[in-house]
Amino acid sequence: MSSAKIHLKGITWDHSRGFTSIVAVSQRFHELNPNVEITWEKRSLQAFADEPINKLAERYDLLIIDHPWAGFAGRTGVIVDLNKHLPKEFLQDQAANSVGKSHESYNFDGYQSALAIDAATPVGASRPDLLPELPKTWDDLVELAKKGQVAIPGIPQDTLMSFYMVCCTLGEDVALSKEYFVSEEIGLKALKMLRDLGEHIDAECYDMNPIKVYEAMTLRDKYSYSPFAYGYTNYSRRGYARKFLKFHDMVEINGQKLITTLGGTGLAISAKCEHLEMAAKFAEYVACPATQTTVFTDNGGQPGYRKAWLDTTNNFYTTDYLKDTLPALDRAFLRPRYHGHMFFQDRAGAPIREYMMNGGDPKAVLDKLNSLYAESLKLDITSAH
Repeated sequence: MSSAKIHLKGITWDHSRGFTSIVAVSQRFHELNPNVEITWEKRSLQAFADEPINKLAERYDLLIIDHPWAGFAGRTGVIVDLNKHLPKEFLQDQAANSVGKSHESYNFDGYQSALAIDAATPVGASRPDLLPELPKTWDDLVELAKKGQVAIPGIPQDTLMSFYMVCCTLGEDVALSKEYFVSEEIGLKALKMLRDLGEHIDAECYDMNPIKVYEAMTLRDKYSYSPFAYGYTNYSRRGYARKFLKFHDMVEINGQKLITTLGGTGLAISAKCEHLEMAAKFAEYVACPATQTTVFTDNGGQPGYRKAWLDTTNNFYTTDYLKDTLPALDRAFLRPRYHGHMFFQDRAGAPIREYMMNGGDPKAVLDKLNSLYAESLKLDITSAH
């Protein structure tokens, strides 16, 4: 290999789970490949969800992305198709060892836009020192919320994911029809259930993302339970936060545990990267079982490789976070990823949030969602090549 210096620049998100894990792996990769220097910048969780990847791909070689961008990526080609740059056997192993639909989530119409290096979905979390007995059903959850002990992430993005969750758990996935986003019967029922809970949630929670929920639960002693926020192993590790959180599977609706909306992050390579071969070698190193199970998880990461979730040492250090929440990840809903869906995702959460907070006419909320959905489908058609 040439000893010429190669510098790769990456963008990730601003939390130990997203930053220290990838920086640690990059440092180890550099030690194994001294001519390769990889530096990482970070952005807020909201910017991570919102900022278009085409703009990021202009400035960075390596991108940590959210899978709803997969349709956009496949359509525009701003990030490379990893099928063309990584060994077939390696990708088959990634698919075979996926946590739930994590690997599949970055594959849209055969275009593999990223590797699932991180897996997540909303899960239950509690302060065991404050809550000896967990709620089992949605009704139990509402009763606990009436006591002021429940925190949820209530920003628009998260309330939309919660709406998907309740619809799926009631038996209907969203965005299956071109005519409507979800049937009126299920849509109205889901909205009313979210309002039943939402009216007992503190106003401050409606400005919280999952990280802020967990910080509030650990820095103060007000909230003892979070029923569905994207999970973070960090808060179940020794010494990370003031108080320890225990993570769990979910409450039930009609005997069915909540089917939450898959999250997680993927490692992608910009089509403008001048060192594609080395970037692909690094991506393979990050996602391989040895790295995922050790260096990545050891440094605050939440792995995307299944064996890392079953690893005894990792479960010891995360107080069984991984094996206890794995069932929730395995049944998680893979949200829509068509090209125009980001338009819908950016706008559909606000009316749901408003209704959860203040009530109103659920039919009007559903009509708004259907209208946004119809508009997003037009975007998908008009942007087709």
